[in-house]
Amino acid sequence: MSFSRFHDFLSGLVKRQRGFFSKSDSESIDDLLEKLMGSVGEVSGIVTARQVLDRYATLNSDEQLAFFHHLEQNFNADENQIKSAYAKYVREPSSSTLSDLSKVAEPLRQELLRRLNQTPGATHDLVAMRSNLLGFLKQHPVLSAVDEDFQRLFTSWFGRGFLQLQTINWSTSAAILERIIRYEAVHAIKDWHDLRNRIDPPNRRCFAFFHPALIDEPLIFVEVALTHGIPNRIDAILDGTEAELHVNHDTAVFYSISNCQPGLNNISFGNLLIKQVVQELQAEFPSIKTFVTLSPVPGFNRWLESEDSQNTAELEALKKEIAGLSFADAADETHQENIRKLVFNYLVLSKSRDKPRDPVARFHLGNGATLHEVLAGADFSDNGMNLSLGTMVNYLYDLSSIESNHEQFALEGTVNFHHKLKPLLITP
Repeated sequence: MSFSRFHDFLSGLVKRQRGFFSKSDSESIDDLLEKLMGSVGEVSGIVTARQVLDRYATLNSDEQLAFFHHLEQNFNADENQIKSAYAKYVREPSSSTLSDLSKVAEPLRQELLRRLNQTPGATHDLVAMRSNLLGFLKQHPVLSAVDEDFQRLFTSWFGRGFLQLQTINWSTSAAILERIIRYEAVHAIKDWHDLRNRIDPPNRRCFAFFHPALIDEPLIFVEVALTHGIPNRIDAILDGTEAELHVNHDTAVFYSISNCQPGLNNISFGNLLIKQVVQELQAEFPSIKTFVTLSPVPGFNRWLESEDSQNTAELEALKKEIAGLSFADAADETHQENIRKLVFNYLVLSKSRDKPRDPVARFHLGNGATLHEVLAGADFSDNGMNLSLGTMVNYLYDLSSIESNHEQFALEGTVNFHHKLKPLLITP
């Protein structure tokens, strides 16, 4: 029997078993978990895994929380086995005893997740399950151990070798296009006509990563505008007027990058996506030499309204001045240079754990980009004003310095920026 026929057989078997399974069944989800971990037959394990996932899908929020606490409390590694394996390693240090120690130190949760993932459609369900888990972590930090196990396995399951880059265009299936509209997280796509303006013109490109276990579900996608020179406003890109102005494209602008699966948060695809998209664009358009973003600054307004004891008196005074402006005042050119200065200092100086607080800055700088320009008055949409008083940023991907920038950022939290921005820096 071929693999595809066997997979079809299993899918059919699981569907038939689903017909006999209902919420009123006597077995609780805890019973089903115990049954799954005790199963030895492949088919029975696959069927039980599907029953667990189907039962989980019926749980309310409180029941989901209890489920995750059950995983945290009762699916750990065996402490006695760890002690025994560690003592043996101390007596006989070798690769063999170290391997034995590593095996027994692995939480039982990881094997549980592997067994759950053996049933058809399980990967999609487990990604959704982790999305629920992430919603509980702030109030229940003890569950972070459970999340770490999800992350370890997802990092393996969604490794680069499994990701497939696809170009999204007007001939892409309607199911995928509908998801692109729904998942767009930076600049909302109003309708199908708006979508077509972003992916169909000759100077527009859209690329997405897919995984074979998530059919028609993009993991992350990037929208690209091909321009002449680096743009300083988003409206000309979104309304298409920029496309009419230039033909000789020398710049690729990444103006929207959207993560589509909340359950894959912190499983990094963005750096891989950008690097591969750069390769694709270089092959198609040899004239393009500049790769740059036109990015939002989503954390700026929150920082503007917060207190930070690390700020200098001059920076605090400027914060108070700008925080008191109305949106109409902030859009006035007389204030935009001060807004620009403040945004730059926020990106360079405001840090958490030695990394920029702003998530978009952290993403691009961590990928090796350089902070190239701060653009006041670049986005006067409601969202742009609510996030950063209309300010956007160009992050430049200079292929000659990406690796060194990445290393400096990873090791020291260094924010590399263009020398022309240095006069904006407020220092003690």
